[in-house]
Amino acid sequence: MPLQIARREFLSGMAAMTAVGAVSRLSPRDTSPTFRVAVINDEISQDFGRACEVASHEFGMGWMELRGMWNKNIVKLDEKEVAEARSLLQKYQLKVTDIASPLFKVDWPGAPKSKFSEAKSFGADFNWKEQDEVLDRAIELAKAFGTERVRCFDFWRLEDQAPYRAAINDKLRDAAQKAEKKGITLVLENESACNTATAAEAVKVLSAVQSPSFMLNWDPGNAAAGGETPYPDGYNLLPKERIGHCHCKDFIKTGKGEWAPMGGGIIDWAGQFKALKRDGYHFAVSLETHWNGGGSPEECSRKSWAGMKKLLQQADAL
Repeated sequence: MPLQIARREFLSGMAAMTAVGAVSRLSPRDTSPTFRVAVINDEISQDFGRACEVASHEFGMGWMELRGMWNKNIVKLDEKEVAEARSLLQKYQLKVTDIASPLFKVDWPGAPKSKFSEAKSFGADFNWKEQDEVLDRAIELAKAFGTERVRCFDFWRLEDQAPYRAAINDKLRDAAQKAEKKGITLVLENESACNTATAAEAVKVLSAVQSPSFMLNWDPGNAAAGGETPYPDGYNLLPKERIGHCHCKDFIKTGKGEWAPMGGGIIDWAGQFKALKRDGYHFAVSLETHWNGGGSPEECSRKSWAGMKKLLQQADAL
């Protein structure tokens, strides 16, 4: 279904959906002393009910990050699917950390085509011209699911981004301003396949885009894949008050590098969790398994969560 048509159907049902059991809203000023421990739902299963069951009943989590379900990217869900997802979240007493949208995971127009632009992107096949609609839809979904955060990127990585960087920052700034008017915060993920891969690069973007509705989705695993030592080196560069979300996965430097279960790679996650706690971070630490060496996605996530849980306990942060 074309995004424009799906969005019209979605908007027509928004009023009715708000009556189907309110989802607790999150406050940008949440002062909880602990992390929002979460998992990205489709790392467990495309069956959203099963993912909720495992996260809540087995992992003991109260939070979930939404990226895709039922073999559809999150921004492609229709009204009935959103209503069903909301019902399942309520059933399993889960709140939503953010909408993990694919916003701006496309080629920058007018620039050479990126070598990463054909990469798998979790059911997202939107083009440049559709990005404003993707942003609008992600904001609507954030409202529907009771969260104030939407994940974004800064376009597929270019060999030389310098000629385009100012225009990219302008686009991010415009998107943040649009989100701010709706009470939404964009969290830019550092992603090795995109133009901001590391903490060092993230610092430059955060400095250029000063909007209070623009923060960082800090991903140490992606920073490691980008050649950086994420903790302590990368983390120490970051403005701590601009970290608005954190993805948790591990990495091994073998050949081109590969993902690992939490605690099975090179990242000092116990140190990272301790530092986040010390620095007053109280948003999400969200398991993004990625590792596929332990069986099914559910089993890989189960093993990686076991490692993450131990690391959080070592950091006295669970």
